Amino acid sequence: MDALLIIGGLLLMLAGLVWLVMRAFGTSLLWGWGSLIPPITLIYILRHWARARSAMMLVGLGVIPLVVGLTLLASKDAERLAAIVRLDWLKPEVQEPAELAIELSGQLNGQPFRPQQGELIDGVLSLREGLDFFAQRELSIRLPQPASGAVRVDVLPQDEGQLPEVELSWLLPEQDLPEARRLSRGYTLHLDLRPQAPNRLVGDFHLVLPPRFKTSLSGRVELYSDRLRYVGDDVDRSFDSRDTIAHVLQDYLQRRFASRDVRELKVPPFTFEGDSLELQVEALIDQRSERLPIRLHKRPAQGWAVEGDRFAPLPAVAEAPPAPQIEAAPAEERVSRPADRRQRFSLARLQRNPEQYRNLSMRLSRASGGAVEGRFVGIDADGSIRLAQQMGSGGGQASFSFQPEEIGRLELLEP
Repeated sequence: MDALLIIGGLLLMLAGLVWLVMRAFGTSLLWGWGSLIPPITLIYILRHWARARSAMMLVGLGVIPLVVGLTLLASKDAERLAAIVRLDWLKPEVQEPAELAIELSGQLNGQPFRPQQGELIDGVLSLREGLDFFAQRELSIRLPQPASGAVRVDVLPQDEGQLPEVELSWLLPEQDLPEARRLSRGYTLHLDLRPQAPNRLVGDFHLVLPPRFKTSLSGRVELYSDRLRYVGDDVDRSFDSRDTIAHVLQDYLQRRFASRDVRELKVPPFTFEGDSLELQVEALIDQRSERLPIRLHKRPAQGWAVEGDRFAPLPAVAEAPPAPQIEAAPAEERVSRPADRRQRFSLARLQRNPEQYRNLSMRLSRASGGAVEGRFVGIDADGSIRLAQQMGSGGGQASFSFQPEEIGRLELLEP
């Protein structure tokens, strides 16, 4: 309503000014051209008020809805009114430099898609364009299993079974809430992402949806794998995220109890309001359950820190001596080994002789929870255990990599 009143008032005032110029040309050609110059227009109004009166009344009528509209806008959104008065709408929009190198070509819902934010956390890949609460355009891909380490996913339109779920959303200028579309099959997807220190995934991205969705994207993406931010090699403690608070608490508890064995940290739900937090934190420290009230403050230079933290850093961990060479078992022992390789199977045996278990079905349980079943593909150069999972009858396949310290239990399902 406020916008309509403002626009209506401006149109009435413009019509009155045009009428005034026409009256001036009707008086004489000289007055007509002179009325286009504001000082001479005022002189014309004073000298020929009888002819200019009707046009000025129309201008005055336009002032009434204009003032009412501006008053309503000021009561509802004073910041927006201030931006209009400052003529911010005439200034070119300055794009903030993106934190991630995302180079995608194509379109989403028939419009160019230029995401500034991207992440792959808890098995959900998200690309967002726009920094507001609701993204201007957003693409989300929910993987069947949470991904850790390198990720490779290939899906074809004819694939069936448990496939990633794709969701599109966009916000039109005249809408308060975004529209969304979702599909779980009938599309083409290729992901080949590799970890990059400290917390990013970089690689190829290719997505083609059915024609009715008007979406096709291809290129390279860079994604965050958690909600931490880094300055050099150190965590940026000033960044507001739940992962930042968990990192600060983990470091604090390790130094407070002089132990690196801090596990199962439980942080209650909270919101970032102001520069302080009061939390009841639970953790398993040296096999003991601890529950502590902790207060955190955010300072401009230091970021988030625990109140009263005066504990010294833990000493550096000494490097473990190289593992002794294990001699090969004699031929007689190899002959007498049982045919069922599930007996005496362990992660250490798999690391020593991966070729013996290649293409066998395994179940991997993560230390943090959740399990993944797939066929053993091999061990990466960084020591990660790679499993491949069939995703449909059309040949689609997902590949998952896990660091040894992430693995809680590894079972061999085939003899």
